Parts: sequence; structure tokens; C-alpha cells
Amino acid sequence: MTTSLTDRYLAATLRSVPTGRRAEIADELRASIADMVDGRTAAGLDATTAEREVLTELGNPAQLAARYSDRRLQLIGPEYYPAWQRLMIVLLSTVPAVVGVLMGVLEATTAENPAGAVGEGIGAAFNVAVHIGFWVTLVFAAMERFGTPLHLPEWTVDQLPEEPVERDVSLTDVVASIVFLVLFIAFLPWQQFQRVIGDGDRLPILDPALWTFWLPVFLVILVASIGLEFAKYRARRWTWPLVGVNVLLNLGFAVPAIWLLQDERLLNPEFVDRFAWLRDGGLATVSRISIVVIVVIAIWDVADSAVKAYRAGR
Repeated sequence: MTTSLTDRYLAATLRSVPTGRRAEIADELRASIADMVDGRTAAGLDATTAEREVLTELGNPAQLAARYSDRRLQLIGPEYYPAWQRLMIVLLSTVPAVVGVLMGVLEATTAENPAGAVGEGIGAAFNVAVHIGFWVTLVFAAMERFGTPLHLPEWTVDQLPEEPVERDVSLTDVVASIVFLVLFIAFLPWQQFQRVIGDGDRLPILDPALWTFWLPVFLVILVASIGLEFAKYRARRWTWPLVGVNVLLNLGFAVPAIWLLQDERLLNPEFVDRFAWLRDGGLATVSRISIVVIVVIAIWDVADSAVKAYRAGR
């Protein structure tokens, strides 16, 4: 028996199937519904309740139409999802951060806008992340729809890791550290050539004489620190050899920096002369505070790495 409820269900289903198959699917579906309703009425249900139960059991008309049409109701199916996920993780964990840092440095150096460098870097990183997410997903969705083969090697048990290894070094911490180090590296040449005071003169903050030795040494240590970040991420945890390298890098940076601050040789004398509060005792205060900060950061960094290495080795 055909009712308006069944007719509405059929109309909702057939609007999403190919036109050439609608009559065939309508006859098949109508017959199936009638048989199912008859079976339930024979068991004692009234016709109206039986019909509602049958249509409810058949489910959402859009999903039923997809099954009849052999269409997939997902953007990226299980065959393509692992490859999509791996590619998204690799790209989003590296490209936006690199582009953000580069755009921030360019804004601070070439556009002479150090105040807006951070915002420019964050905006660029966000835009790149959005584009990566959109275009990679679009490509995989198109491959899913057209059935494009991925030609990936078949999985075998040989690809299993030797043993489950937990990662004690998070990607977020490593990326944050690398971004900070890159900004610090960019600051050293930036302060040499950019306008840092209101009258428009280009005046280095650090003593230009340090470029003959100490500033290049600091740059080498900072670049080596970036290498240490990559090494500890690849090792998945702090190890005692990495802790030893970390101690040497901290000492290599902290000891000469403290020595230069104590001898008041770190800041450019011409820069100090431009500010009365630095000439009148402020330089000594800045030096003492800077020394304390450097010592605290170095001790905390070394202690933190040693504690993590000890825990990882237990």
C-alpha cells in the first residue's frame, strides 16, 4: 500500500540518484518497503506504525541514495586518508613556521618595520597554513572522486618499528625553540643596520668592534643550537651526549656574554651616549640584570635537559 509518507521518502531518495535509474530504483525500493511493511503487519503491528519503523530502519534518504548510486559520502576515504594525514603533518609542522620567520625577518629588515615584524610573520604563517590545508585536501578529494591510484608501496610487517618508543621531545617545543633562535640570529645583523632611535640615525646597539670575533662566535653557537634542536627531536628524547652538547653551548654563549657585560663592552659606546639614563649609571644596572637573566636561563636549560635525560634512561 502506498502512502504519502512512503511517497515523500521515495522522492527524497530519488532526487539524488541518476535520472536514468530513477524508475528502476523507485520500483525496487517501493516493492522492498511494501514487503517489509507486510511482514511487520503480519506480526501484529498496525500499518502506520509498521511503515514508520520500516522507513526509519532504511535510514537517511541521502545515504540510501548514495548506496544506490555507488557514491562516497566522505571527502577523503580510508584509502587516501593515511597519505593525506602524513603529508598534512609534514607540511603544516614546517612550512608555515619557516615562512612566518622569513616574512618577519624581511619585514624587520627591508621594510624597516620591526614593530610589525611579529604580526607580519604570524599572518604569513596563518595564510600559508590555510592554503596548505585547502589545496592539499582539494587534490586528495579530486583523486578520491576520480579514483586516481596512489601507487604507494604495499604495507608489510617489515615496516613495523622495533619497539614502541614514546617521544619525550614534542614538535611544538622544538619549533618554538627554533623560531626563537632564528629571531635571535636575525636580531644581530638587524641591530647593526636599522634605525633604533627617534632621530633617524642608524646606530648599532651592540659594539661594532665585536664583529671581529665575538658576534660571529655567538652566531655559530646559535646555529649550533638549532642543530641541537633537530638532533634531540630525531633522538625523541634528551640523551646524555645531547646534554653534554647543551652544556657546552650554554657555556659558550653565557661565559663571553657575562664577561662582555661586566667589562661594559657589549653595548655600543655611541648608543650608550645617546641615552642619559644609560650614561648615569643605567648601564651598570642593565648589565647586572642581564647577567642574572643569562645565568638563570643557562642553569635552568641545563638542569631541565639533565633531568629529562635521567628520566629517559630509567
